[in-house]
Amino acid sequence: MIHRRSWLGLMGALAAPGVLRAQTNWPNRPIRLVVAFAAGGAADSVARVLAPKMGERLGQSVVVENRTGGSGSNGGGVVAQAAPDGHTLLWDASSHVVNPSLLRGLSFDYTTAFLPVTLAATFPQVLAVKAENPARSVAEFVAQAKQRPGTLNIGTQGNATAGHLALAQFQRLAGIEVTHAPYRGGADAARDLAAGVLDGAFITALSAGPIADSGRARLLAVATETRIASRPDLPTFAEAGIAGLTIAEWCALFAPAGTPQPVAERLHDAVRAALDDAEVKSRLNQLVALPVGSPPQDFARFVRDSRATMATLVREANIRVE
Repeated sequence: MIHRRSWLGLMGALAAPGVLRAQTNWPNRPIRLVVAFAAGGAADSVARVLAPKMGERLGQSVVVENRTGGSGSNGGGVVAQAAPDGHTLLWDASSHVVNPSLLRGLSFDYTTAFLPVTLAATFPQVLAVKAENPARSVAEFVAQAKQRPGTLNIGTQGNATAGHLALAQFQRLAGIEVTHAPYRGGADAARDLAAGVLDGAFITALSAGPIADSGRARLLAVATETRIASRPDLPTFAEAGIAGLTIAEWCALFAPAGTPQPVAERLHDAVRAALDDAEVKSRLNQLVALPVGSPPQDFARFVRDSRATMATLVREANIRVE
């Protein structure tokens, strides 16, 4: 009789070539890229810019499919149940690291259901005020908020979004209290800010830029570590006296847990190559999106650290999904 250890070794040797062939032949059909948010939004726009270039690199078309709802969890659920063969992928945003602290009763576990592939791009969050607001700096806005605690209405893209989390952290760091006004997206918040309905807004530079350029709003600071190229005169919060406020919206690629690491590496390479394309760079600049393209190991660490940070912020700010 064959010894059990020898038998397992023999089976492993026989199976290995098949596994290797599957990875070598991947992809052998179109890739389904499930975007967890609505068409036309920032995350979706970047996915659609990158998908054709990724397809060229991989030798198969990358088909974008929007699965909205549940703060991104509906799209996540589709990919969590997919075969880990690299043919069904998730395009998600920063809610990916916030949802584990907010959502209950999901059919999957965010912490174990996905393999992080790469952080593709980030969207800087800015604090903007309506044109009639006399504040010309963050310091003046903070002084105004302290004089009128709880009376300033500040809009965001919605509950538990990057804008909401940035606003919560801003209040904590600056020692102020304002009234949060959640919207269904940054464009809606920007519209009401331009109309004077809101006193201010924490939204992406993409959403706030047009109304600032038209004189209907004023940008005070950006929540990034360094100034952004599209707004070189706009100070960071650290420069404005509020250190530690560096929250950004982002979009990234995930695969189902169990996807072979070589497949993840090739996916990362495809995204990285797309981000280096001149046409893609031009489109991302128009979207005020900052390209990243981090390797899988670095992105996995980012996801893990961000999830812990967001859990603390959600708890301390008592953030709830309504």
